[in-house]
Amino acid sequence: MVRCDACSVMSTSVASQMGQSQETPPLAYVPCLRWKMGEYQALLRSTEDVLNALVPIIEIAEIGFDFERGAASKTIDEHLSPVAKRVHDKLGRRTCFIDMRHVNPNERMADGRHPAAFVFDGLREFSVPALPVVDLRQDAALSQALKDAADSDGRGVCLRVTLTEIAGTQFASQATELLERLGAPPGVCDLVLDCEAPNFEPIDGFSSLLKNLIGRLPHLSEWRTLTVLGTAFPATTAEVPRGVSIVKRQEWAAYKSLTAKLSASGLRVPRFGDYGVAHPALVLRDPRFTKPNATVRYTVDDGWLIAKGNNVRDYKFEQYRDLCKTVTVSSSFEGSAFSFGDRYIEACALGTESTGTLTTWRWVGTNHHLAKVVTDISTLGATSFSP
Repeated sequence: MVRCDACSVMSTSVASQMGQSQETPPLAYVPCLRWKMGEYQALLRSTEDVLNALVPIIEIAEIGFDFERGAASKTIDEHLSPVAKRVHDKLGRRTCFIDMRHVNPNERMADGRHPAAFVFDGLREFSVPALPVVDLRQDAALSQALKDAADSDGRGVCLRVTLTEIAGTQFASQATELLERLGAPPGVCDLVLDCEAPNFEPIDGFSSLLKNLIGRLPHLSEWRTLTVLGTAFPATTAEVPRGVSIVKRQEWAAYKSLTAKLSASGLRVPRFGDYGVAHPALVLRDPRFTKPNATVRYTVDDGWLIAKGNNVRDYKFEQYRDLCKTVTVSSSFEGSAFSFGDRYIEACALGTESTGTLTTWRWVGTNHHLAKVVTDISTLGATSFSP
């Protein structure tokens, strides 16, 4: 029988190892979310059904930069102090992965603690079953802080690796050495294959490449969970023309092709992960010299419907009403009952809700996207896999 992480319930013994207050969802979706207001407000407004189907990778955001002062906008203590409570308030006591990659490795808290130690100490106080994300490039101090957190919590770790890394001849030995140092064998390790934002074309060729790489993975049947993560969302919407465009969700097309190939070959079928309605690249822009356009990012069956207006600095936010009307009259609009984001889009189009800010439209798009992908995965699981 093919092992299918996308549609199998985790055993009671492993759930106990992870310290979960509830069983891992049978159709787990692994969105990678930069922990900023747009993303965590999207989680706050998600339904219980959607939240129970997620095991998110939470990337702790970088400290903002004050371009006028030429310095960080906050201290590391100010930046990280709200994190633990915020994760608890938005996710409750649900399993999540915490990735510290965007925090400056040279930072230390005022009391001398490593930032990772501070974050996991806080999550522990709120009884959040969080797992540290480790990778092959982390420095020794971060690795030690994450090992200490994993040892304290007894839930294991999440190993996040790139396609380049797993294609390398040294990957098996590198991964084995890292997990031995961490004291976390594959059975208590969740493996995430991060495609990032590759060229997915041709889809069939890319999915064949993924299939071959998965087939060569060391300990393939042993990893606690296996996830393929990636996105085709544009690096910037500047490359999207004004008006209405459809951008293909190539990562979803590739995943569907991959699951069919793996199932036919009797190989393990991974979970699906993406980057929401964002690109994984970290871009630092001076807000004094940028003019972002009004956009509504709306996930549809095999793509994103992007309704784009003019820049909000010169043309203001009222233009969002017409953009929302464009979405609501589309045959792809799911209706106001589908998600809180859909409800907001319809209300804005009708003039009964404010036009919001750029942050508003990030949570609106992300909130709808999470609900849409959970539905997509559920449908794919029901039609493609046998129990």
